[in-house]
Amino acid sequence: MFRETLDIARSIRARDPAQPTFAESILCYAGLHAVIWHRLANRLWRAGFRAPARCVSHFSRFLTGIEIHPGARIGRRLFIDHGMGVVIGETAEIGDDVLIYHGVTLGGLTTQPGKRHPTLEDGVIIGAGAQVLGPIRIGRHARVGANAVCVDAVPDGVTVVGIPARPPGRPCTDPTAGYGIAPGIPDPVAEQIAALRAEIAAMRERDSLRA
Repeated sequence: MFRETLDIARSIRARDPAQPTFAESILCYAGLHAVIWHRLANRLWRAGFRAPARCVSHFSRFLTGIEIHPGARIGRRLFIDHGMGVVIGETAEIGDDVLIYHGVTLGGLTTQPGKRHPTLEDGVIIGAGAQVLGPIRIGRHARVGANAVCVDAVPDGVTVVGIPARPPGRPCTDPTAGYGIAPGIPDPVAEQIAALRAEIAAMRERDSLRA
């Protein structure tokens, strides 16, 4: 547990532009605390102590504002930045070196038992407020933009934005785009709205000419 705490602290220092000290990373980052509490809850869950596991998870949510079901599987060096309002469901699976911002939900679309939450491969970035729903796979080093609603699988290395989440007009190549998209990348939803407005304007112009 101590070694994992140090690993997460190193990851925070390397990935957070605020460049916190080791002490800050360990003492002042709720995302680190949530992961450490989850390790305990997950061990209890896998050992069959379901009620104690849920109690530990509930206590962690009270302390951190981050809700991780004790059944979720989390890899190494998960960095939950800011963290408030993050919800990770029971059958979610998260790989190594994943970055998740505040307000993210890794949720399900059904009340039926079984695999119903997303799988995030290594190096995934999920932007603030994004909703990743269903038993879908988010490929290695893929990105889900802020406030996107993602219900379909995302291939390795692909960025998706909007509602429903789709790739933007051109690829995101900026490695510092922490929220999943870089400035200047078009939003496919905004593009569709602009196209509809242009079509309506053309129809009105035709009607006025006929009149």
